[in-house]
Amino acid sequence: MKSITVFCGSSNGTDNVFMEQAFQLGKTLGENKIGLVYGGAKVGLMGAVADGALSAGGTVIGVIPDFLKSKEIAHTGLTELLIVDSMHTRKMRMNELCEGVITLPGGYGTMEEFFEMLTWAQLGLHKKPIGILNINGYYDAMITLVETMVEKGFLKEINRDMLLISDDIDTLLEKMRNYVPPVVGKWINKEEV
Repeated sequence: MKSITVFCGSSNGTDNVFMEQAFQLGKTLGENKIGLVYGGAKVGLMGAVADGALSAGGTVIGVIPDFLKSKEIAHTGLTELLIVDSMHTRKMRMNELCEGVITLPGGYGTMEEFFEMLTWAQLGLHKKPIGILNINGYYDAMITLVETMVEKGFLKEINRDMLLISDDIDTLLEKMRNYVPPVVGKWINKEEV
């Protein structure tokens, strides 16, 4: 993989481990010559992952909507900062620029970005690996919900298995490198969207 999009919060969270692991993920990407694509802010986990990648000499592309540029406080030390017109355009551009996705802790915005990318994969619109770095058990409840979706018949096991999860950065990257997307799509192909 040459580039990975990271979705994460613009807040620090309540435990220092979130910031530490975000920085370490960025650093690991930089050390492995994997470009970072992210939301463009210099605050919270977003800033930490960018700073980690930059500290290791990595390439960092931020993508931020114009209306959030000042609110999220755009990072000025990036390799490139792309200003777009909307949240949807932001996700589309981040998808175009990456070969995989990692989600760190975050709030509603992070969840929306993550689930849209996962839904696009389920529908066969892309075949990229999608990972969760489950720092300090942050996503345990969501993982349980995903299992409930399968048990109750709202999600196929093959689609559940598209989600790659680890609490260790190197293990997650290895899972992503070895990812084989499902052969069966859900209902539509890219031309039908």
